[in-house]
Amino acid sequence: MFAALTCLFLLAAAELAADDWPQWRGPTRDGVWHEQGVVDTLAIPALPPRWRVPVASGYSGPTVAAGRVYLTDRPTEPEPVERVLCFDWRTGAQLWSYSYPSEYRNVSYVAGPRAAVLIHDGRAYSLGTMGHLHAFDATSGQLLWRRDLNAEYDIEMPVWGIAASPLIEGDLLILQIGGRPGACVVAFDRISGAERWRALDDAASYSSPIVIDQAGRRVLVVWTVQQIAGLDPQSGSLLWQQPFLPPSAGMIVATPVVTGRRLFLTAFFDGAMMLDVDPDSLTVSQLWRRSGPSEIDTDALHTAMSTPLIIGDYVYGVGSYGELRCLEASTGDRVWADTTAVPRARWGNIHLIRNGDRVWMFNERGELLITRLAPERLEIISRTRLIEPTQGQLNSRGGVCWSHPAFAYRHVFVRNDEALVCASLEP
Repeated sequence: MFAALTCLFLLAAAELAADDWPQWRGPTRDGVWHEQGVVDTLAIPALPPRWRVPVASGYSGPTVAAGRVYLTDRPTEPEPVERVLCFDWRTGAQLWSYSYPSEYRNVSYVAGPRAAVLIHDGRAYSLGTMGHLHAFDATSGQLLWRRDLNAEYDIEMPVWGIAASPLIEGDLLILQIGGRPGACVVAFDRISGAERWRALDDAASYSSPIVIDQAGRRVLVVWTVQQIAGLDPQSGSLLWQQPFLPPSAGMIVATPVVTGRRLFLTAFFDGAMMLDVDPDSLTVSQLWRRSGPSEIDTDALHTAMSTPLIIGDYVYGVGSYGELRCLEASTGDRVWADTTAVPRARWGNIHLIRNGDRVWMFNERGELLITRLAPERLEIISRTRLIEPTQGQLNSRGGVCWSHPAFAYRHVFVRNDEALVCASLEP
């Protein structure tokens, strides 16, 4: 009995010490998974699920906090609704759900919501494709407040809807929505839902904002269709701006990536840009910008959806047709290219998550890979099938898995258009 109780105590302590995945791209919003003590190799040919539950289609990835898993989807029968779902992380049992009518108007790719549910301080915030913003008690699912942003802000709706995931900074909930007038970016009181400020006349991209530290200040970095802007996150006032005028009318999806003084951006049609972030003043300058003549004949990195990683002096990311590339961060010169991580296809997608000296990858074929990325080459340590591609998100090439995974409690959580799956990564 003593041994059994000791085991239970250690398991409980390990769970308390484990990391949540409460927002887009993880606990620190940078694609870094901090947990230790996970497997070195994966079961093949497939990783057995701990649990699997049915869901409807959607592009949003799962988030995990306080023992619960959150996801949004969009059933279409008997009428189209968007849903916010909450599950027990151990069993997959549904704890609560909330649905509301959501007819998509002038939006292509109607498989479902794009933005990840954000969990903060006991509240869950969801943002739907047409701008339905909801705040819930994260435990009970009680609705705390809601706003119809499309109706309130006359949104210039992007062709693929609203996709940038919400961000918490202090007592504010910050969104990129493309509202008018002067409301491309809007900050709300995270408790009451009241507007606190609005900024920029730009059209909204699909890129999620981040906050960086610069010159002793917090700076909100927002990549819109027209520019990369540094804003005061408490007031919305403009601190700096760098034009980025793409001829593609804004297929900008990847989140900006920052490390040290380097701020990296990449778009499908328009190539890549590296900015120097001055640590002593609120200014940025362009180090380089490179693009090829077409989406096929590309230079540097033309990324469709996947957010790259910067490791040391090198950038690693996926090009327009699924080619994994290594670039010199200082110049944008290509060091190598590799096509083994994901099959070649237009918008070929793979998500990169750093964990220690390894990079975990989840590709659009539903495969999970453990790799090392180095300027010499891509090393694939282990590879397995985790979930099946489905055709809701893309009705071609046998379907895809485009949603970002979540890593928490030494488990991985992934979804397709039919199911949410949890699998153990414990040794």
